[in-house]
Amino acid sequence: LPLGYALITFFLRFTPDIIVVCSALAICGYFAPDLVLWFITRDRQDKLTKAVPDALDLMVVCVESGLGLDMTLKRVGEEIRPISKDLSDEFFLTNAEVKAGRPRDESLKEMAVRTGVREIHSLMTMLVQTSRFGTSLAKALRIHADSMRIKRRQIAEEKAAKSAVKLVF
Repeated sequence: LPLGYALITFFLRFTPDIIVVCSALAICGYFAPDLVLWFITRDRQDKLTKAVPDALDLMVVCVESGLGLDMTLKRVGEEIRPISKDLSDEFFLTNAEVKAGRPRDESLKEMAVRTGVREIHSLMTMLVQTSRFGTSLAKALRIHADSMRIKRRQIAEEKAAKSAVKLVF
């Protein structure tokens, strides 16, 4: 940015204002990519957060109907695609890693790290612990889905309570 500006204005005139503008453009060029990437990441994480409860309900249905975890991830990835392409891609990538020979525990943990979403991290941790300790996957998913619904309701109530205060001002 500053080089382009300096080249354009160098042939016209060279004043101290050009140095100031070039410095401002250099600072903007240094911080702008990180800022744009932060906004894109935050938007993606918000989309993932909104799609997790629907995916979790689908997972409960799939597991209770008798599907294994790998087929559940594949099926949920297919069904959630119209709602959230990002979450669908994450499920497909995790399933592809497991098919390629990577241990399921590592693939699930990697999905949690890739997304950076707290709800997905807790879901993947729960799935890893369920497979490690051999407990009922359907029961664990149902309990987790119920706790997520309660948490979402509490967040909505908190936002509603804050809105009344904000409307006063």
